[in-house]
Amino acid sequence: DAVSMLSSTPLQVLFYLNSWYFAVFFIAEILMFIYKGVLLPYPQSNLILDIVLLLLYLGLETLRLFYGWKGNLCERTLTLSISIGVLVPCTVLSVYYLLLQTFVLRLEFILNAVLLCFYGLELILGLITISAFARYNYDFV
Repeated sequence: DAVSMLSSTPLQVLFYLNSWYFAVFFIAEILMFIYKGVLLPYPQSNLILDIVLLLLYLGLETLRLFYGWKGNLCERTLTLSISIGVLVPCTVLSVYYLLLQTFVLRLEFILNAVLLCFYGLELILGLITISAFARYNYDFV
């Protein structure tokens, strides 16, 4: 009886690349908030809200990548499902930074558009991987 690996290599590569990309994205956003706070008439309350949301985003994205990484490598349906569930608020925050914040710089638009492409690919590959795990009757734990 051969043991088959059900983990998705393309999904794991995406998680790895996304983790580095998000680190660059986060640093770029902090620098852009400094730029906007100094040079643009950014209302103080909006700037504080955007920075707090960015910190929340950092926490959610870290959680999402951790659960996705572990769920894929350990072939755990529930863990990978949690990662996909956390993808929803991460996508909402990305769309917020793409379209809804007080000032959206062109660089922010591009960075968020690329991040949303990562999310779309990870969603598709994540669902395919979950279905592969479920097909082979793995536990949900």
